[in-house]
Amino acid sequence: MRILLIEDDESTAGYIAKGLREEGHVVDHANNGRDGLFLAMGEPFDVIVTDRMLPGPDGLSIIRALRLAQITTPVLVLTSLGEVEKRVEGLEAGADDYLAKPFAFAELRARIRALARRPSGPPAEQSVLSLADLRMDLLQRVAIRGARKLDLLPTEWRLLEYLMRHAGQVITRTMLLEKVWDFSFDPTTNVVDVHVSRLRRKLDLPGEPPMIRTVRGAGYALSTPDGVEEV
Repeated sequence: MRILLIEDDESTAGYIAKGLREEGHVVDHANNGRDGLFLAMGEPFDVIVTDRMLPGPDGLSIIRALRLAQITTPVLVLTSLGEVEKRVEGLEAGADDYLAKPFAFAELRARIRALARRPSGPPAEQSVLSLADLRMDLLQRVAIRGARKLDLLPTEWRLLEYLMRHAGQVITRTMLLEKVWDFSFDPTTNVVDVHVSRLRRKLDLPGEPPMIRTVRGAGYALSTPDGVEEV
């Protein structure tokens, strides 16, 4: 992937750029909003990672300018402003995702990969999700594995739906907290692990191949037996 990094803090920029380049990505770096906006407007990128607070136009101003110019490149905003209101403000400005500092590189990497997989156009509305012998009918609110109907609580339903929509992808605990619950949850809580454990017990009966895999140090992935392996 070709990634544009707009970050004025030298140490943070170096940390991110080094990690992404080691993964084989091409990283262009701008250390101020003016240069970042110039690059974003004139060059094709797969993903843009921008700090919110920048000299020159700030991150949100850059995003607004890109969206007005009909540039739909996915944008991930980095910021030390972690309050819910600030995150919502960033998303409403046109950002695709939001990551509060400090963060682990594994979290950043997972979010960038998730953004890069998104289709460029608006997604078609799906009423049925399926993977192997697992099927969710979103209109009828029925989930079935094989011939067995799953009795899911509302939160378990939302959790499984999100994993189904991102089947095969590694989804971090923070991403699940934000998408399945809301921004106000403390990221140190074990609510994700508890609900994943409960969902597993309903989804995978003895003798059935497990579908929810734990990827240590990263999060979870919903996959077929030949999919993401537990590491």
